Amino acid sequence: MSVDSQTWEGVPLSQLFPEEKLGWTGYIEWEDKPDRKKIAQAILKTKKFTPSPEFQLEPLPKTNPILIGYRWKEYHEALGLRSIVDFSWETVQKEKPGMIHVLDFPYNGETPRAALLEGKLTDNMYHFVRNHGGVPDIDEDAFELEIGGLVNQPIKLSMKDLKDPNKFPQITATVTLQCSGTRRIEQIQEYPGEGDELIQAPWGEGAIGTAVYRGVPLKTVLKRACGGLLPEAKHVELIGADTYFKKGNVYNYAVSVPTRKMRMKEEVILAWEMNGEPLPKIHGFPLRAVVTGIIGARSTKWLYKINALEEPSLGPVQAQEYIYFTSQIGKQNAKYSNGFSIQNMPVSSAIIFPQDKEVIIHDGSIELRGWAYSGGGNWPERVEVSPDGGHVWYAVDQDNMTEKHYHAWRLWKISVPVDAEGWIEVCVRTWDSSCNTEPTFVRSAWNWDLHVTSSAHRIKLYSVNTTRPATAQRLAAFAAHGQSFTPITGPTKWTVESTEDFLAEMRRHPRDPDN
Repeated sequence: MSVDSQTWEGVPLSQLFPEEKLGWTGYIEWEDKPDRKKIAQAILKTKKFTPSPEFQLEPLPKTNPILIGYRWKEYHEALGLRSIVDFSWETVQKEKPGMIHVLDFPYNGETPRAALLEGKLTDNMYHFVRNHGGVPDIDEDAFELEIGGLVNQPIKLSMKDLKDPNKFPQITATVTLQCSGTRRIEQIQEYPGEGDELIQAPWGEGAIGTAVYRGVPLKTVLKRACGGLLPEAKHVELIGADTYFKKGNVYNYAVSVPTRKMRMKEEVILAWEMNGEPLPKIHGFPLRAVVTGIIGARSTKWLYKINALEEPSLGPVQAQEYIYFTSQIGKQNAKYSNGFSIQNMPVSSAIIFPQDKEVIIHDGSIELRGWAYSGGGNWPERVEVSPDGGHVWYAVDQDNMTEKHYHAWRLWKISVPVDAEGWIEVCVRTWDSSCNTEPTFVRSAWNWDLHVTSSAHRIKLYSVNTTRPATAQRLAAFAAHGQSFTPITGPTKWTVESTEDFLAEMRRHPRDPDN
């Protein structure tokens, strides 16, 4: 067998892996084409790919993008799908130019700190993105949603059908979506873990965002268009048009949620609008699922197929990934079956300002701002901040928190008293409406796949308290000499104590005993 960059056994790759639907650029059907998948698998076996980058045991590059998805790009190129890679980055540059580009392909983009706390709703341009494949370019007029499996009546629906309020009453919902990798960098820095072929992105505190979505409840569509589910249907599979790779195999993105989640309070939405605007392409235009309160990976983008199933989806993202292991599970013994599937997101929070290692010059109190979130229909009820590493806690006043929603975060701010100077450790924890709170230390939350960093978020600050006379005098001296106090590692450019003053102190309080 022979393969070059454009053919396989003499057949053009564009014929083997065609874009079969008019107006669906960048979409290749894999799930209904087992023979096509076998050919792709055979081609991938003939190739050598760039190893995944090492960024857990070595420092992260100080670049933007931070990491480059060479391997994932090469997978696409091997199948003649380079145009998907190029269009995806063009879409990033158009729709997400100001993001922290954690991974360029498949695109993982983190919200910058200032934009994260700009308001309760995250601007579409700055809402985080965690993609698992390239961005398809689908014409809304050519789009159709296929619903099948264990339903009474399989059906195909156009966007015009879905948007017809006479057929399907529309709803809006304020929803926070959160990647399970949020704050993963804290686990990586202390206890490295799984290095997946799809890079375990080193997310900070910005892999979370909130928007108002408009669409129709999935349960309504299934009832009105399909005549409901068959009795044996226990799960609903959500399939996206992006191409996904795992261990030398190729798939369309597929996950599932239990039918009980779909039936509860309209918690699975087929959405086409985000913050009053059509979905951006990078967020799933023309249609995506929004599944409230659970891991963001279940909110499938570019949703084109729904199957009612008796068991959870066997798609690798559902069956083999987003698994929560005990701390005794690792490279030596991890299996897909010896952890549980992450669903509802636990209570968590983060300090966004000030930032870790920042120098804070203050007059006895420090203001902090951040976010708090809990999934599963819970909401943040109380946020507490400790300026001494977790011994004494101060509750955020309710007036300093944004309003409550069943499925959204609350932003908060507080000024906490701080007398101590030098390095202090400040941490935040949240209590949700079911009295759940966060583990105290990241070690308690560590797991091999580095998901769900739900421990109390901790930062170190260098405290400079101007209410102390000696400190106030020293700061005045810095100003008089025209020198900045920061960075604290910079040497002072003048003699900080005269010989006369030094001798006077040493004679009053000698360093050595007399006898």
